[in-house]
Amino acid sequence: MNQENRLTMILLPQRMAVSKIHPQLKIPDWVEGDHFVSITYTQDELSIVCEENSVPSEVIAERGWRVFKVQGPLAFSMIGVIANICSALAAAGVSVFVLSTFDTDYILVKEDVLSRAMDTLRNSDYEVMENVSLSE
Repeated sequence: MNQENRLTMILLPQRMAVSKIHPQLKIPDWVEGDHFVSITYTQDELSIVCEENSVPSEVIAERGWRVFKVQGPLAFSMIGVIANICSALAAAGVSVFVLSTFDTDYILVKEDVLSRAMDTLRNSDYEVMENVSLSE
């Protein structure tokens, strides 16, 4: 990847959880707020990704995720963004959870492999920035 096409990955400071709620339940009140939230609703489940400290202990959740935001906006015509990032991380033995929005992509990795993920991304010619707020 040349310097001109180099993507920047911003490590967000929050610890996240991926929660599973029964699909017949409404979105719970603990989801509301002014922080990172992704809600996916299907006939099988209601999945909520949000800050770990927002999720009540009795809720089924996979905790301990950290988030890399691909600095965007990214054009819909860009090819292979997620595939390239995920391939590099998979080769390093890092499992991912991926979210996409209109403007960009978010790659979640477990905190216990965060250093390996950061090293892998840097060695794969991504710029990795830390301590940057979500709005930047």
